[in-house]
Amino acid sequence: MDDGSVLRRIAKLADEERELEEGHVGVAAPARELERLRQIELELDQCWDFLRQRRARRSAGQDPDQASERPQGVVEKYQQ
Repeated sequence: MDDGSVLRRIAKLADEERELEEGHVGVAAPARELERLRQIELELDQCWDFLRQRRARRSAGQDPDQASERPQGVVEKYQQ
């Protein structure tokens, strides 16, 4: 996956997240939507991590295509 594909995925997830959040301003969201928001957050963390890896590899003169997506269990433990 190239940088453009990752950025498009990030934009799509961010749009979905925004729609879910705006649909429940002042009202509790159903459990399934809360779970979807949690999943979106994890997927966004993975995408950003993957993009940072690609950029770091490129800056270091390495092949960005050798970057790999880390599991959600790894990226969710990162400090923000």
